Amino acid sequence: MNSKYLDLLVQKYDCEEKVATEIINLESILNLPKGTEHFVSDLHGEFQAFQHVLRNGSGNVKEKIKDLFQDVLLEKEINEFATLVYYPEEKIKLIKNQFDKKQELNQWYTVTIERMIRLISHASSKYTRSKLRKALPGQFVFIIEELLYKTNQVNKEKYYKEIVEQIISLGQADKLLTGLAYTTQRLVVDHLHVVGDIYDRGPEPDKIMDTLINYHSVDIQWGNHDVLWLGAYSGSMVCLANIIRICARYDNLDIIEDVYGINLRPLLTLAEKYYEDNPAFRTKVDSEQKRSKHEKLQITKIHQAIAIIQFKLEMPIIKRRPYFNMSERLLLEKIDYDKKEITIYGSTYKLENTCFATVNPEQPEQLIEEEKQVMERLLFSVQHSEKLARHMNFLMKKGSLYLKYNGNLLIHGCIPLDEEGNMEKMSIDSNTYSGRELLDVFERYLRHSFAHPEETDDLATDMVWYLWSGEYSSLFGKREMTTFERYFIKDKVTHKERKNPYYHLREKEEICRKILAEFDLDPDTGHIINGHTPVKEIEGENPIKANGKMMVIDGGFSKAYQSTTGIAGYTLLYNSFGMQLVAHKHFNSKEDVLLNWTDVLSIKRVVDKELKRKKVRETNIGEKIIQEISILNSLREYRYMD
Repeated sequence: MNSKYLDLLVQKYDCEEKVATEIINLESILNLPKGTEHFVSDLHGEFQAFQHVLRNGSGNVKEKIKDLFQDVLLEKEINEFATLVYYPEEKIKLIKNQFDKKQELNQWYTVTIERMIRLISHASSKYTRSKLRKALPGQFVFIIEELLYKTNQVNKEKYYKEIVEQIISLGQADKLLTGLAYTTQRLVVDHLHVVGDIYDRGPEPDKIMDTLINYHSVDIQWGNHDVLWLGAYSGSMVCLANIIRICARYDNLDIIEDVYGINLRPLLTLAEKYYEDNPAFRTKVDSEQKRSKHEKLQITKIHQAIAIIQFKLEMPIIKRRPYFNMSERLLLEKIDYDKKEITIYGSTYKLENTCFATVNPEQPEQLIEEEKQVMERLLFSVQHSEKLARHMNFLMKKGSLYLKYNGNLLIHGCIPLDEEGNMEKMSIDSNTYSGRELLDVFERYLRHSFAHPEETDDLATDMVWYLWSGEYSSLFGKREMTTFERYFIKDKVTHKERKNPYYHLREKEEICRKILAEFDLDPDTGHIINGHTPVKEIEGENPIKANGKMMVIDGGFSKAYQSTTGIAGYTLLYNSFGMQLVAHKHFNSKEDVLLNWTDVLSIKRVVDKELKRKKVRETNIGEKIIQEISILNSLREYRYMD
């Protein structure tokens, strides 16, 4: 151990007793049960549903309430109490309107504060007092701790009673209950994992990002849609074109313009000049906002303009990176513009709903001057949006392509495999990579691109776009992205995107064990936790695969998927007793929860039950604590022992 480092530590631990006390504290923490991990995936901008799942801890809050009160409260009362914990401000307002007499309201306050204190005590039973104190609302810490740690009830009975009465008489009961509710939400989940795709499709990804920034403990595994936004912020015009096209497709351009302050007027001016109405480019979902016919037409025109720009911008990348193996996607070169036909993969198809007014058949990849100016202005706006900068920096700081956590592998998309289950190899600039090494290379390029936004056509920036749409991308995992075909070709055979063999091989336990070993994880105890592909429960698909080694937790938070999945998302809970998969029904509204006590949970399925209760010692946090203890013992020997 470096003596200079130990000398610095002495400034904090300036006597042997302080070192010993910290070692005792840390050694004790190692023997606590591990905290509850909460896994969510594919949120796709659906903030309201995500917020509810976060507030109820995928059923954990109600489970704690039932543990305590199932023998003393009716089911209706349990549901109402749970709703109070989920949405305290709104629920308190509703409850106060039910009481005509102040005395009745005060009695409700007295009973509810006592129940909340009991719930906090129960929910914090595996935490240290120090950790609980940090979770409590700062302005009420002294009061709550007095009520939590009651002693000598005979001598102090009137003391405790007076505390509660004074809280009520001084008008602090609402604030106290609200603080206790949010503390409960925090205590039932120790750490949150977001396994990809915060952005696109849904209307409020920014609110999800704000929530995550303020969350007490979180990590993110980037999804393909998240990387698209990172790519746009890093200077990739083709990634930027993609995010605007997707926002137009799902009628979410307000995210670009109103939320992130990026002016779309120049794009609209271009679109109005060159494009007309086109059924292939109308929004995919009926907007809840009442759009006028004129507004809908404007969005349709913008949609066409940005799609054509996107197809043009893809071509130079494909040409300068032959090892991307995407020459078949040089689609604008494969069109007979007179006949309105395209020849791809050896077959010729009629094109419909075409909009090639700005395409030069002799040089189809060439942006016209107006398109070039529009994209330069948009990119400048994106890279100078304060709010987007804050969100993208957080996404980069907390994110990674994959994560090894407590013996499990968390990854949004896939590990590219061949049909035999071997790690697929990809050549990049004369070097060949596969498996974990390939993902590490992808992440290095992405981080380089983010750190150097001024480099807009280097390999790193091109690689970010490849992560969105490339065959061997761990985030895409398909042979091709058939966006063009879906717009212009009626034959649905051309719409099919051939998946990497990973997506059927992951059903096999031996393949999952092989992947876990590739990432230096124990195949006997480890699991792969996956998002990206909606699980079609409506057709009987099981999210638990490979004899429990694989869990797919994208059940479809996105409303656009729910008609085909039959549910509204999966989440996963992993506490000291084992893993439980939770399926969620469609979330209607917060108002429905408040008024009707509805929840969005269906059955919990036990995935893997621990043979013995898992301790902090056996976790990632435990590893760090053990290292700290080792350093403190070195300090003790260096400074305080003869």
